[in-house]
Amino acid sequence: MSTVAEQPRSARIHAAILAAAEDVFLRDGYVGASMDEVARLAGASKQTVYRHFGSKERLFVELVSSMTDAAGDAAGHEADASGEVETVLVALASAMLDGVLTPRILRLRRLVIGEANRFPELGRALHAHGPARAIAGVERRLRAWVDAGLLPEHDTAAAARHWNWLVMGGPLNDAMLLGDDAIPGAAERRAHAEAAVAAFLRSLGAR
Repeated sequence: MSTVAEQPRSARIHAAILAAAEDVFLRDGYVGASMDEVARLAGASKQTVYRHFGSKERLFVELVSSMTDAAGDAAGHEADASGEVETVLVALASAMLDGVLTPRILRLRRLVIGEANRFPELGRALHAHGPARAIAGVERRLRAWVDAGLLPEHDTAAAARHWNWLVMGGPLNDAMLLGDDAIPGAAERRAHAEAAVAAFLRSLGAR
Protein backbone atom coordinates (compact mmCIF):
# COMPACT_ATOMS: atom_id res chain seq x y z
CA MET A 1 0.00 0.00 0.00
CA SER A 2 1.36 3.44 -0.95
CA THR A 3 2.24 5.85 1.79
CA VAL A 4 0.89 9.41 1.81
CA ALA A 5 4.36 10.65 0.88
CA GLU A 6 4.58 8.31 -2.11
CA GLN A 7 1.19 9.16 -3.59
CA PRO A 8 1.97 12.75 -4.63
CA ARG A 9 5.23 11.58 -6.22
CA SER A 10 3.38 8.89 -8.15
CA ALA A 11 0.84 11.47 -9.31
CA ARG A 12 3.63 13.79 -10.43
CA ILE A 13 5.28 11.00 -12.43
CA HIS A 14 1.91 10.09 -13.96
CA ALA A 15 1.34 13.71 -15.01
CA ALA A 16 4.89 14.02 -16.39
CA ILE A 17 4.40 10.90 -18.52
CA LEU A 18 1.10 12.26 -19.89
CA ALA A 19 2.73 15.60 -20.71
CA ALA A 20 5.59 13.84 -22.49
CA ALA A 21 3.13 11.58 -24.31
CA GLU A 22 1.24 14.61 -25.60
CA ASP A 23 4.42 16.03 -27.11
CA VAL A 24 5.47 12.72 -28.66
CA PHE A 25 2.11 11.55 -30.01
CA LEU A 26 1.14 14.91 -31.48
CA ARG A 27 4.57 15.30 -33.06
CA ASP A 28 5.14 11.74 -34.34
CA GLY A 29 1.65 10.26 -34.67
CA TYR A 30 0.40 7.14 -32.95
CA VAL A 31 2.37 4.59 -34.97
CA GLY A 32 5.56 6.67 -35.01
CA ALA A 33 5.47 7.49 -31.30
CA SER A 34 8.19 5.77 -29.27
CA MET A 35 7.64 4.73 -25.67
CA ASP A 36 11.38 5.17 -25.17
CA GLU A 37 11.02 8.81 -26.22
CA VAL A 38 8.04 9.28 -23.89
CA ALA A 39 10.11 7.89 -21.02
CA ARG A 40 13.07 10.11 -21.90
CA LEU A 41 11.02 13.31 -22.02
CA ALA A 42 9.21 12.38 -18.79
CA GLY A 43 12.50 11.73 -16.99
CA ALA A 44 11.32 8.23 -16.13
CA SER A 45 12.34 4.72 -17.03
CA LYS A 46 10.48 2.79 -19.71
CA GLN A 47 9.47 0.29 -17.03
CA THR A 48 7.89 3.13 -15.03
CA VAL A 49 5.89 4.23 -18.07
CA TYR A 50 4.56 0.71 -18.55
CA ARG A 51 3.87 0.33 -14.82
CA HIS A 52 1.65 3.43 -14.92
CA PHE A 53 -0.12 2.77 -18.23
CA GLY A 54 0.42 -0.85 -19.23
CA SER A 55 0.68 -0.34 -22.98
CA LYS A 56 1.11 2.27 -25.67
CA GLU A 57 -2.59 2.09 -26.55
CA ARG A 58 -3.70 2.56 -22.93
CA LEU A 59 -1.35 5.53 -22.59
CA PHE A 60 -2.82 7.15 -25.68
CA VAL A 61 -6.41 6.43 -24.59
CA GLU A 62 -5.71 8.14 -21.25
CA LEU A 63 -4.07 11.04 -23.06
CA VAL A 64 -7.15 11.45 -25.28
CA SER A 65 -9.40 11.27 -22.23
CA SER A 66 -7.40 13.79 -20.21
CA MET A 67 -7.06 16.30 -23.05
CA THR A 68 -10.73 16.19 -24.03
CA ASP A 69 -11.88 16.22 -20.40
CA ALA A 70 -9.83 19.36 -19.82
CA ALA A 71 -11.40 21.03 -22.85
CA GLY A 72 -14.86 20.01 -21.68
CA ASP A 73 -14.26 21.14 -18.11
CA ALA A 74 -13.45 24.61 -19.39
CA ALA A 75 -16.98 24.82 -20.77
CA GLY A 76 -18.65 23.50 -17.60
CA HIS A 77 -21.16 20.76 -18.30
CA GLU A 78 -23.12 20.63 -15.06
CA ALA A 79 -26.87 21.20 -15.50
CA ASP A 80 -27.85 24.66 -14.32
CA ALA A 81 -31.23 26.33 -14.78
CA SER A 82 -30.12 29.64 -13.24
CA GLY A 83 -29.68 32.74 -15.37
CA GLU A 84 -31.38 33.79 -18.58
CA VAL A 85 -31.52 30.84 -20.96
CA GLU A 86 -30.17 32.58 -24.06
CA THR A 87 -27.32 34.22 -22.14
CA VAL A 88 -26.26 30.92 -20.58
CA LEU A 89 -26.45 29.09 -23.90
CA VAL A 90 -24.34 31.70 -25.67
CA ALA A 91 -21.73 31.52 -22.90
CA LEU A 92 -21.73 27.72 -23.10
CA ALA A 93 -21.46 27.72 -26.91
CA SER A 94 -18.58 30.19 -26.79
CA ALA A 95 -16.75 28.14 -24.16
CA MET A 96 -17.20 24.95 -26.17
CA LEU A 97 -15.79 26.60 -29.30
CA ASP A 98 -12.90 28.07 -27.34
CA GLY A 99 -12.11 24.68 -25.79
CA VAL A 100 -12.14 22.63 -28.99
CA LEU A 101 -10.82 25.08 -31.60
CA THR A 102 -7.23 25.05 -30.43
CA PRO A 103 -4.30 23.69 -32.46
CA ARG A 104 -3.45 20.96 -29.93
CA ILE A 105 -7.01 19.61 -29.68
CA LEU A 106 -7.41 19.73 -33.45
CA ARG A 107 -4.15 17.81 -33.91
CA LEU A 108 -5.39 15.23 -31.44
CA ARG A 109 -8.69 14.84 -33.29
CA ARG A 110 -6.94 14.44 -36.64
CA LEU A 111 -4.60 11.86 -35.16
CA VAL A 112 -7.43 9.83 -33.60
CA ILE A 113 -9.53 9.91 -36.77
CA GLY A 114 -6.54 8.72 -38.77
CA GLU A 115 -6.09 5.71 -36.47
CA ALA A 116 -9.77 4.96 -35.71
CA ASN A 117 -10.06 1.95 -38.04
CA ARG A 118 -6.95 0.23 -36.72
CA PHE A 119 -7.44 1.26 -33.10
CA PRO A 120 -11.19 1.80 -32.52
CA GLU A 121 -10.67 2.28 -28.78
CA LEU A 122 -8.98 5.59 -29.55
CA GLY A 123 -12.04 6.83 -31.42
CA ARG A 124 -14.35 5.61 -28.66
CA ALA A 125 -12.32 7.47 -26.04
CA LEU A 126 -12.42 10.73 -27.99
CA HIS A 127 -16.15 10.36 -28.64
CA ALA A 128 -16.99 9.54 -25.02
CA HIS A 129 -14.93 12.34 -23.49
CA GLY A 130 -15.60 14.87 -26.24
CA PRO A 131 -18.89 15.14 -28.17
CA ALA A 132 -20.85 12.57 -26.13
CA ARG A 133 -19.92 14.29 -22.88
CA ALA A 134 -20.77 17.72 -24.28
CA ILE A 135 -24.13 16.54 -25.61
CA ALA A 136 -25.03 14.91 -22.30
CA GLY A 137 -24.19 18.13 -20.46
CA VAL A 138 -26.39 20.19 -22.79
CA GLU A 139 -29.23 17.71 -22.41
CA ARG A 140 -29.07 18.05 -18.60
CA ARG A 141 -29.30 21.80 -18.94
CA LEU A 142 -32.24 21.62 -21.34
CA ARG A 143 -34.12 19.18 -19.08
CA ALA A 144 -33.54 21.45 -16.08
CA TRP A 145 -34.91 24.43 -18.01
CA VAL A 146 -37.95 22.46 -19.22
CA ASP A 147 -38.65 21.33 -15.65
CA ALA A 148 -38.34 24.93 -14.47
CA GLY A 149 -40.81 26.10 -17.13
CA LEU A 150 -38.19 28.18 -18.93
CA LEU A 151 -38.35 26.14 -22.15
CA PRO A 152 -41.28 24.32 -23.77
CA GLU A 153 -41.41 20.54 -23.48
CA HIS A 154 -39.35 18.86 -26.22
CA ASP A 155 -37.13 15.88 -26.95
CA THR A 156 -34.10 17.09 -25.02
CA ALA A 157 -31.84 14.26 -26.23
CA ALA A 158 -32.47 15.06 -29.90
CA ALA A 159 -32.28 18.81 -29.24
CA ALA A 160 -28.90 18.44 -27.54
CA ARG A 161 -27.52 16.60 -30.57
CA HIS A 162 -28.89 19.31 -32.88
CA TRP A 163 -27.38 21.96 -30.62
CA ASN A 164 -23.96 20.33 -30.81
CA TRP A 165 -23.94 20.41 -34.61
CA LEU A 166 -25.33 23.94 -34.83
CA VAL A 167 -22.56 25.19 -32.57
CA MET A 168 -19.63 22.98 -33.54
CA GLY A 169 -20.31 21.66 -37.04
CA GLY A 170 -19.20 24.44 -39.39
CA PRO A 171 -16.25 25.89 -37.45
CA LEU A 172 -14.91 22.45 -36.50
CA ASN A 173 -15.17 21.03 -40.02
CA ASP A 174 -13.40 24.07 -41.46
CA ALA A 175 -10.57 23.89 -38.93
CA MET A 176 -10.18 20.11 -39.22
CA LEU A 177 -10.03 20.09 -43.01
CA LEU A 178 -8.47 23.47 -43.84
CA GLY A 179 -5.88 23.65 -41.06
CA ASP A 180 -5.16 25.91 -38.12
CA ASP A 181 -5.38 29.05 -40.27
CA ALA A 182 -9.11 28.35 -40.55
CA ILE A 183 -9.65 28.59 -36.78
CA PRO A 184 -12.01 31.55 -36.31
CA GLY A 185 -10.95 34.43 -34.11
CA ALA A 186 -12.59 35.26 -30.79
CA ALA A 187 -15.08 37.77 -32.24
CA GLU A 188 -16.05 35.39 -35.02
CA ARG A 189 -16.54 32.53 -32.54
CA ARG A 190 -18.76 34.73 -30.38
CA ALA A 191 -20.86 35.83 -33.36
CA HIS A 192 -21.25 32.23 -34.46
CA ALA A 193 -22.29 31.20 -30.94
CA GLU A 194 -24.95 33.91 -30.83
CA ALA A 195 -26.33 32.96 -34.26
CA ALA A 196 -26.37 29.25 -33.39
CA VAL A 197 -28.22 29.87 -30.13
CA ALA A 198 -30.77 32.10 -31.86
CA ALA A 199 -31.46 29.41 -34.48
CA PHE A 200 -31.65 26.72 -31.80
CA LEU A 201 -34.17 28.63 -29.67
CA ARG A 202 -36.28 29.41 -32.74
CA SER A 203 -36.39 25.69 -33.50
CA LEU A 204 -37.87 25.09 -30.03
CA GLY A 205 -40.38 27.91 -30.42
CA ALA A 206 -38.67 29.70 -27.53
CA ARG A 207 -37.66 32.88 -29.37
